Amino acid sequence: MGKQRRAEHRLSMMNRMEKEASDTPFAVNKLGRRVPLEVNGIPVVPFKGARGYRPSGVKHGPSIRSSRDYPRSGDKRVPDLTTALKKCGLKDGMVISTHHHLRNGDQVALMALQTAGRMGVKDLVWFPSAAFPCQEPVINLMKKGVVHHIEGSLNGPLGKYCSRGHMRGMGVLRSHGGRWQAIQDGEVKIDIAIIAAPTADPFGNADGSHGPSACGSLGFALADSIYAEYVIIVTDHLVPFPCYPWQIQGNNVDYVVEVESIGDPEKIVSGTTQITKSPDRLLIAEYVARFIRDAGIMKDGFSFQAGAGGIALAFVEYLKEMMRDAGVKARFVRGGSTKYLVDMLEEGLTDYILDGQTFDLVGVESIGSHPNHVATSPFTSYNFHGKGNFASLVDAVVLGATEVDINFNGNVVTHSDGLLLHGIGGWQNCLAGGCTILAVPAFRDRIPVIVDEVTTITGPGELIDVVVCERGIAINPRRKDLLRRLRNSDLPIRPIEEIQKEVRKLLGGKPEKPRISDTPVAVIKWVDGTVIDTVWQVPE
Repeated sequence: MGKQRRAEHRLSMMNRMEKEASDTPFAVNKLGRRVPLEVNGIPVVPFKGARGYRPSGVKHGPSIRSSRDYPRSGDKRVPDLTTALKKCGLKDGMVISTHHHLRNGDQVALMALQTAGRMGVKDLVWFPSAAFPCQEPVINLMKKGVVHHIEGSLNGPLGKYCSRGHMRGMGVLRSHGGRWQAIQDGEVKIDIAIIAAPTADPFGNADGSHGPSACGSLGFALADSIYAEYVIIVTDHLVPFPCYPWQIQGNNVDYVVEVESIGDPEKIVSGTTQITKSPDRLLIAEYVARFIRDAGIMKDGFSFQAGAGGIALAFVEYLKEMMRDAGVKARFVRGGSTKYLVDMLEEGLTDYILDGQTFDLVGVESIGSHPNHVATSPFTSYNFHGKGNFASLVDAVVLGATEVDINFNGNVVTHSDGLLLHGIGGWQNCLAGGCTILAVPAFRDRIPVIVDEVTTITGPGELIDVVVCERGIAINPRRKDLLRRLRNSDLPIRPIEEIQKEVRKLLGGKPEKPRISDTPVAVIKWVDGTVIDTVWQVPE
């Protein structure tokens, strides 16, 4: 199907979906959650268990191109983004993708969508690897009809807009690995990928780890460059051919656009990438490090991955001290990299950092200069529909959550009031590790984190091994091996129900359930593309 026919077909499906939203059929999935059987006019499969779904078919591919249609000089530059979009045949209903390595400092995604709006295009599907508060103006583009809906993380204002039922289509949230799976499997066919590149050459080779706007890896844009029909590189630092090292290959690129600035790398750092100063949360971090040590996971050649939240960063500091004392060295650590992981590499406490994205400028500098700080992509790290991935090789994974329930199901996308305020990131993918630990406070703003049933299931309890809070450590009964190893530990190992009961007593009883409607506004995809849960509209 050609790009114009495909866009027209997608637009027709979206229009039908709007007219027939009330007739959408539902099913109950393996976790007992009610999920739609059709999302934005496309049939979907309910969750069948963490490893219960097996894919079939072949990978999606873009149309075959001929090098005779591109300049023999290799110079693919065009004057501006408007020209590039016209040359790509931008039309109503197309899927436009962007990446988020510049995080809250990105300027290219908004630039591209606003340019499309000025060109008079309507009903675009925006397919970002993640969205940030800096992209709040996309709300105005949705109100004007330029953007129909978003298939990507919906942080902050965009998530709240979706939760209130204002987005015309349903949001679709995927993990980083799930996004690669969706692209390669043809679940999402990208018409035009727009890739912000801190360094590029006129041929389209691009690198994220050098240049004035360096952001580290460009791994989240790699799938877009391979599978999209058209690929546009947008850069503020053009160098003569060859741009090396290249993370995006120019052979996959159609056009190159120079702009004054692609973003502010200072805003890669956010409040979530600062170490906690809370005594309770520092205690949680210490418990996690001691758990990994006492469970026998911390030994020569082990590996771990920690998130970029305050507790996870503090955990790294505690673990480093224990590793020094024991004379233990890790073979590799998985990033999101921060200065805390870089310090480990520089000190010789790990052989490698395998990095999916960088969370601070120390990480950016390191990935551009240290040979053992290696940029990875969601294909190598997280893609479930491949011949294995790095995530399953990690011995211990430390993550956060907004909620966890007594069946060890985890939630990272909605709050206890039902509002959709966060994306999934690599959280789901990391659950494949050898020991998955959720490090969470017992309560936030006097609202318990351990609940009877999470508001939205993002990850199934069968893959979550340990929950650590300041009031104790709960081990999933499935992990009898961990229970045996910690039998004589002086750590506060307790049943999760006991911790929950204690917190409820402290806070004066069971919290009220969120006030939500029966209207679906988004779905949460599992790593295999099945639907694990539904996000419901929250009334104003």
